[in-house]
Amino acid sequence: MSHLALQQQSSWQEVLASTITDTAELCRLLDLDLACLPEGHPMLQQFPLRVPTPYLGRMEKGNPFDPLLMQVFPAHAESLEHPGYSADPLQESAANPKPGILHKYEGRALLLVTSSCAIHCRYCFRRHFPYQDNLPGKQHWQESLAYLAEDKSISEVIFSGGDPLSLPDKYLDWFFEELAKIPHIHRIRLHTRLPIMIPQRITSALCQLLANPRFQTILVLHSNHAQEFDQEVDRACESLRKAGIVLLNQSVLLKGINDSCEALKALSERLFQAGILPYYLHLLDRVSGAAHFEVSEEKARALVAALQKSLSGYLVPKLVRENPGESSKTPIG
Repeated sequence: MSHLALQQQSSWQEVLASTITDTAELCRLLDLDLACLPEGHPMLQQFPLRVPTPYLGRMEKGNPFDPLLMQVFPAHAESLEHPGYSADPLQESAANPKPGILHKYEGRALLLVTSSCAIHCRYCFRRHFPYQDNLPGKQHWQESLAYLAEDKSISEVIFSGGDPLSLPDKYLDWFFEELAKIPHIHRIRLHTRLPIMIPQRITSALCQLLANPRFQTILVLHSNHAQEFDQEVDRACESLRKAGIVLLNQSVLLKGINDSCEALKALSERLFQAGILPYYLHLLDRVSGAAHFEVSEEKARALVAALQKSLSGYLVPKLVRENPGESSKTPIG
Protein backbone atom coordinates (compact mmCIF):
# COMPACT_ATOMS: atom_id res chain seq x y z
CA MET A 1 0.00 0.00 0.00
CA SER A 2 1.31 3.47 -0.87
CA HIS A 3 1.99 6.04 1.82
CA LEU A 4 -0.86 8.19 0.44
CA ALA A 5 -3.33 5.30 0.57
CA LEU A 6 -2.15 4.44 4.06
CA GLN A 7 -2.78 7.93 5.42
CA GLN A 8 -6.27 8.02 3.85
CA GLN A 9 -7.37 4.68 5.31
CA SER A 10 -5.61 4.38 8.65
CA SER A 11 -6.02 5.63 12.18
CA TRP A 12 -3.77 8.43 13.38
CA GLN A 13 -1.66 5.91 15.29
CA GLU A 14 -1.02 3.92 12.10
CA VAL A 15 -0.19 7.10 10.18
CA LEU A 16 2.22 8.06 12.95
CA ALA A 17 3.83 4.63 12.75
CA SER A 18 4.35 5.08 8.99
CA THR A 19 6.49 8.20 9.50
CA ILE A 20 9.40 8.48 7.04
CA THR A 21 12.72 8.03 8.87
CA ASP A 22 15.14 7.39 5.99
CA THR A 23 16.59 10.18 3.85
CA ALA A 24 16.96 7.95 0.78
CA GLU A 25 13.28 6.99 0.97
CA LEU A 26 12.32 10.64 1.38
CA CYS A 27 14.30 11.55 -1.75
CA ARG A 28 12.72 8.69 -3.69
CA LEU A 29 9.17 9.62 -2.70
CA LEU A 30 9.75 13.24 -3.70
CA ASP A 31 11.57 12.45 -6.99
CA LEU A 32 14.65 14.30 -5.76
CA ASP A 33 18.10 13.83 -7.21
CA LEU A 34 19.88 14.71 -3.98
CA ALA A 35 23.02 13.37 -2.36
CA CYS A 36 21.10 11.98 0.60
CA LEU A 37 22.92 11.88 3.88
CA PRO A 38 24.67 8.63 4.76
CA GLU A 39 23.28 6.64 7.66
CA GLY A 40 26.36 7.38 9.74
CA HIS A 41 26.00 11.17 9.57
CA PRO A 42 26.39 12.44 13.17
CA MET A 43 23.38 14.76 12.94
CA LEU A 44 21.11 11.85 12.03
CA GLN A 45 22.44 9.83 14.95
CA GLN A 46 21.75 12.66 17.39
CA PHE A 47 18.48 13.88 15.87
CA PRO A 48 16.95 11.40 13.41
CA LEU A 49 14.79 12.24 10.41
CA ARG A 50 11.03 12.11 11.05
CA VAL A 51 8.48 13.18 8.43
CA PRO A 52 4.78 12.18 8.63
CA THR A 53 3.20 11.06 5.37
CA PRO A 54 0.38 13.67 5.34
CA TYR A 55 3.00 16.43 5.59
CA LEU A 56 5.08 14.73 2.90
CA GLY A 57 2.02 14.83 0.63
CA ARG A 58 2.01 18.65 0.70
CA MET A 59 5.61 18.92 -0.55
CA GLU A 60 6.29 19.71 -4.19
CA LYS A 61 7.94 16.79 -5.91
CA GLY A 62 11.25 17.49 -7.59
CA ASN A 63 11.83 20.72 -5.65
CA PRO A 64 14.80 20.59 -3.25
CA PHE A 65 13.89 24.09 -2.02
CA ASP A 66 10.32 23.26 -1.09
CA PRO A 67 9.62 25.25 2.13
CA LEU A 68 8.22 22.20 3.92
CA LEU A 69 11.08 19.93 2.89
CA MET A 70 13.68 22.47 4.02
CA GLN A 71 12.25 22.40 7.56
CA VAL A 72 12.86 18.66 7.92
CA PHE A 73 15.72 17.65 5.62
CA PRO A 74 19.03 17.19 7.49
CA ALA A 75 21.58 19.59 6.01
CA HIS A 76 25.36 19.29 6.22
CA ALA A 77 25.31 22.80 7.74
CA GLU A 78 23.95 21.26 10.95
CA SER A 79 27.38 19.83 11.73
CA LEU A 80 29.08 23.25 11.66
CA GLU A 81 29.79 25.05 14.93
CA HIS A 82 28.83 28.70 15.37
CA PRO A 83 29.62 31.11 18.22
CA GLY A 84 26.58 31.84 20.37
CA TYR A 85 24.84 28.55 19.55
CA SER A 86 24.48 25.88 22.23
CA ALA A 87 22.63 22.71 23.18
CA ASP A 88 20.47 24.62 25.69
CA PRO A 89 19.96 28.09 24.20
CA LEU A 90 17.08 28.98 26.54
CA GLN A 91 18.88 27.64 29.63
CA GLU A 92 15.87 25.50 30.46
CA SER A 93 17.93 23.36 32.82
CA ALA A 94 17.91 26.31 35.24
CA ALA A 95 14.08 26.37 35.24
CA ASN A 96 13.55 22.65 35.83
CA PRO A 97 12.55 22.38 39.53
CA LYS A 98 11.05 18.88 39.25
CA PRO A 99 11.28 16.17 36.59
CA GLY A 100 8.84 16.98 33.82
CA ILE A 101 8.28 20.63 34.87
CA LEU A 102 9.68 23.85 33.44
CA HIS A 103 8.73 26.93 35.46
CA LYS A 104 10.10 30.01 33.70
CA TYR A 105 7.28 32.55 33.91
CA GLU A 106 5.02 33.76 36.70
CA GLY A 107 1.50 32.33 36.65
CA ARG A 108 2.16 29.39 34.36
CA ALA A 109 4.21 26.22 34.29
CA LEU A 110 5.05 23.80 31.53
CA LEU A 111 4.70 20.02 31.68
CA LEU A 112 6.96 17.92 29.46
CA VAL A 113 4.40 15.17 29.04
CA THR A 114 6.28 13.26 26.33
CA SER A 115 9.54 13.23 24.39
CA SER A 116 7.83 12.04 21.20
CA CYS A 117 7.06 14.18 18.15
CA ALA A 118 5.42 13.31 14.85
CA ILE A 119 8.09 15.36 13.08
CA HIS A 120 11.66 16.44 13.73
CA CYS A 121 12.00 20.08 12.72
CA ARG A 122 15.68 20.73 12.15
CA TYR A 123 15.55 24.10 13.98
CA CYS A 124 13.95 22.59 17.12
CA PHE A 125 15.32 24.28 20.24
CA ARG A 126 14.88 21.04 22.20
CA ARG A 127 16.75 18.83 19.77
CA HIS A 128 19.42 18.26 22.47
CA PHE A 129 17.08 18.30 25.50
CA PRO A 130 17.76 15.61 28.20
CA TYR A 131 14.33 13.98 28.01
CA GLN A 132 15.66 10.92 29.79
CA ASP A 133 15.83 13.03 32.98
CA ASN A 134 12.40 14.60 32.55
CA LEU A 135 9.92 11.82 31.92
CA PRO A 136 9.19 10.61 35.43
CA GLY A 137 6.47 8.07 34.62
CA LYS A 138 2.96 8.10 36.06
CA GLN A 139 3.90 6.80 39.52
CA HIS A 140 6.46 9.59 39.94
CA TRP A 141 4.36 12.37 38.42
CA GLN A 142 2.67 12.91 41.78
CA GLU A 143 5.71 14.74 43.13
CA SER A 144 5.67 17.10 40.16
CA LEU A 145 1.91 17.61 40.42
CA ALA A 146 2.35 18.39 44.11
CA TYR A 147 4.74 21.17 43.08
CA LEU A 148 1.94 22.71 41.00
CA ALA A 149 -0.55 22.31 43.84
CA GLU A 150 1.74 24.05 46.32
CA ASP A 151 2.30 27.12 44.15
CA LYS A 152 -1.04 28.92 44.12
CA SER A 153 0.27 31.58 41.73
CA ILE A 154 0.09 29.03 38.88
CA SER A 155 -3.23 29.37 37.05
CA GLU A 156 -2.19 27.96 33.66
CA VAL A 157 -0.47 24.70 32.78
CA ILE A 158 1.13 24.22 29.37
CA PHE A 159 1.44 20.75 27.86
CA SER A 160 4.59 20.44 25.78
CA GLY A 161 7.28 17.93 25.03
CA GLY A 162 7.82 16.55 22.42
CA ASP A 163 4.30 16.95 21.15
CA PRO A 164 1.57 16.35 23.74
CA LEU A 165 -0.92 15.14 21.13
CA SER A 166 1.40 12.26 20.28
CA LEU A 167 0.18 10.78 23.57
CA PRO A 168 -2.82 8.42 23.50
CA ASP A 169 -6.08 9.91 24.81
CA LYS A 170 -5.97 7.88 28.01
CA TYR A 171 -2.73 9.55 29.11
CA LEU A 172 -3.94 13.04 28.23
CA ASP A 173 -7.15 12.32 30.12
CA TRP A 174 -5.13 11.28 33.19
CA PHE A 175 -3.28 14.61 33.17
CA PHE A 176 -6.55 16.52 32.85
CA GLU A 177 -8.06 14.56 35.74
CA GLU A 178 -5.06 15.15 37.99
CA LEU A 179 -4.89 18.86 37.19
CA ALA A 180 -8.63 19.19 37.83
CA LYS A 181 -7.88 18.38 41.47
CA ILE A 182 -5.83 21.59 41.80
CA PRO A 183 -8.32 24.44 42.35
CA HIS A 184 -6.12 27.35 41.27
CA ILE A 185 -5.43 25.92 37.79
CA HIS A 186 -7.97 27.36 35.36
CA ARG A 187 -6.40 27.06 31.92
CA ILE A 188 -4.65 24.30 30.00
CA ARG A 189 -2.63 25.20 26.94
CA LEU A 190 -1.26 22.61 24.51
CA HIS A 191 1.57 23.37 22.08
CA THR A 192 1.32 20.99 19.16
CA ARG A 193 2.07 20.37 15.49
CA LEU A 194 -0.13 17.27 15.23
CA PRO A 195 -3.21 18.97 13.71
CA ILE A 196 -0.90 20.21 10.95
CA MET A 197 1.27 17.10 10.61
CA ILE A 198 -1.36 14.36 11.07
CA PRO A 199 -4.85 15.92 11.02
CA GLN A 200 -6.35 12.46 11.59
CA ARG A 201 -5.27 12.94 15.23
CA ILE A 202 -8.18 15.33 15.80
CA THR A 203 -10.89 12.80 16.55
CA SER A 204 -14.27 13.40 18.15
CA ALA A 205 -12.99 11.63 21.29
CA LEU A 206 -10.01 13.98 21.54
CA CYS A 207 -12.20 17.06 21.02
CA GLN A 208 -14.49 15.88 23.81
CA LEU A 209 -11.48 15.35 26.09
CA LEU A 210 -10.05 18.80 25.38
CA ALA A 211 -13.43 20.45 25.89
CA ASN A 212 -13.32 19.58 29.60
CA PRO A 213 -15.68 22.12 31.24
CA ARG A 214 -13.35 22.43 34.23
CA PHE A 215 -10.79 24.35 32.14
CA GLN A 216 -10.42 26.93 29.43
CA THR A 217 -8.40 25.06 26.81
CA ILE A 218 -6.10 26.73 24.31
CA LEU A 219 -4.35 24.97 21.44
CA VAL A 220 -1.25 26.71 20.10
CA LEU A 221 -0.38 25.29 16.71
CA HIS A 222 3.00 25.67 15.09
CA SER A 223 2.77 26.42 11.40
CA ASN A 224 5.47 28.24 9.44
CA HIS A 225 4.09 28.29 5.90
CA ALA A 226 0.70 28.51 4.17
CA GLN A 227 1.54 25.38 2.16
CA GLU A 228 1.21 23.35 5.38
CA PHE A 229 -2.59 23.65 5.14
CA ASP A 230 -5.01 21.54 3.15
CA GLN A 231 -8.65 20.48 3.47
CA GLU A 232 -7.85 17.81 6.05
CA VAL A 233 -6.08 20.35 8.28
CA ASP A 234 -9.03 22.73 7.84
CA ARG A 235 -11.45 20.02 8.94
CA ALA A 236 -9.33 19.20 11.99
CA CYS A 237 -9.26 22.87 13.01
CA GLU A 238 -13.00 23.20 12.46
CA SER A 239 -13.61 20.24 14.80
CA LEU A 240 -11.47 21.87 17.48
CA ARG A 241 -13.26 25.20 17.12
CA LYS A 242 -16.67 23.57 17.33
CA ALA A 243 -15.53 21.95 20.59
CA GLY A 244 -14.84 25.44 21.99
CA ILE A 245 -11.05 25.22 21.82
CA VAL A 246 -9.23 28.52 21.30
CA LEU A 247 -6.78 28.22 18.37
CA LEU A 248 -3.60 30.30 18.16
CA ASN A 249 -0.49 29.91 16.04
CA GLN A 250 3.17 30.59 16.59
CA SER A 251 5.76 30.52 13.84
CA VAL A 252 9.53 30.62 13.67
CA LEU A 253 11.12 33.01 11.19
CA LEU A 254 13.31 30.79 9.00
CA LYS A 255 15.79 31.78 6.31
CA GLY A 256 14.76 30.62 2.85
CA ILE A 257 11.42 29.30 4.12
CA ASN A 258 9.21 32.16 5.28
CA ASP A 259 11.50 35.20 5.43
CA SER A 260 9.54 37.28 2.92
CA CYS A 261 6.55 39.55 3.31
CA GLU A 262 4.67 37.49 0.72
CA ALA A 263 5.19 34.21 2.61
CA LEU A 264 4.27 35.67 6.00
CA LYS A 265 1.22 37.48 4.62
CA ALA A 266 -0.01 34.28 2.95
CA LEU A 267 0.51 32.37 6.19
CA SER A 268 -1.46 34.85 8.32
CA GLU A 269 -4.34 34.90 5.84
CA ARG A 270 -4.36 31.09 5.55
CA LEU A 271 -4.31 30.72 9.34
CA PHE A 272 -7.29 33.02 9.74
CA GLN A 273 -9.13 31.20 6.97
CA ALA A 274 -8.74 28.06 9.11
CA GLY A 275 -10.00 29.90 12.21
CA ILE A 276 -6.58 30.33 13.82
CA LEU A 277 -5.28 33.64 15.14
CA PRO A 278 -1.62 34.51 14.41
CA TYR A 279 0.02 34.86 17.83
CA TYR A 280 3.83 34.90 17.83
CA LEU A 281 6.53 35.13 15.20
CA HIS A 282 9.70 33.91 16.93
CA LEU A 283 13.23 34.80 16.08
CA LEU A 284 15.29 31.63 15.94
CA ASP A 285 16.39 30.08 19.23
CA ARG A 286 20.13 29.63 18.83
CA VAL A 287 20.36 25.89 19.23
CA SER A 288 23.41 24.04 17.92
CA GLY A 289 22.81 22.81 14.38
CA ALA A 290 20.31 25.49 13.36
CA ALA A 291 22.44 28.54 12.52
CA HIS A 292 21.69 28.25 8.78
CA PHE A 293 18.03 29.08 9.52
CA GLU A 294 18.71 32.40 11.27
CA VAL A 295 17.17 35.64 9.98
CA SER A 296 18.65 38.89 11.29
CA GLU A 297 16.68 41.03 13.73
CA GLU A 298 16.94 43.95 11.32
CA LYS A 299 15.29 41.98 8.52
CA ALA A 300 12.67 40.61 10.91
CA ARG A 301 11.68 44.13 11.95
CA ALA A 302 11.39 45.19 8.31
CA LEU A 303 9.21 42.19 7.51
CA VAL A 304 6.79 42.91 10.35
CA ALA A 305 6.65 46.59 9.36
CA ALA A 306 5.71 45.50 5.83
CA LEU A 307 3.02 43.17 7.23
CA GLN A 308 1.56 46.01 9.27
CA LYS A 309 1.11 48.03 6.09
CA SER A 310 -0.64 45.26 4.20
CA LEU A 311 -2.67 43.34 6.82
CA SER A 312 -5.29 44.11 9.45
CA GLY A 313 -3.71 44.39 12.88
CA TYR A 314 -5.20 41.14 14.17
CA LEU A 315 -3.40 39.25 11.40
CA VAL A 316 0.06 40.54 12.33
CA PRO A 317 1.82 38.23 14.82
CA LYS A 318 3.96 39.67 17.62
CA LEU A 319 7.64 39.49 16.79
CA VAL A 320 9.46 38.10 19.82
CA ARG A 321 12.66 36.54 21.02
CA GLU A 322 13.01 34.33 24.08
CA ASN A 323 15.90 35.46 26.24
CA PRO A 324 17.02 33.16 29.08
CA GLY A 325 16.11 34.48 32.51
CA GLU A 326 13.62 37.09 31.30
CA SER A 327 10.14 37.17 32.88
CA SER A 328 8.38 36.84 29.51
CA LYS A 329 9.01 36.71 25.79
CA THR A 330 10.87 39.84 24.66
CA PRO A 331 8.96 41.89 22.06
CA ILE A 332 11.05 43.05 19.08
CA GLY A 333 9.69 46.23 17.60
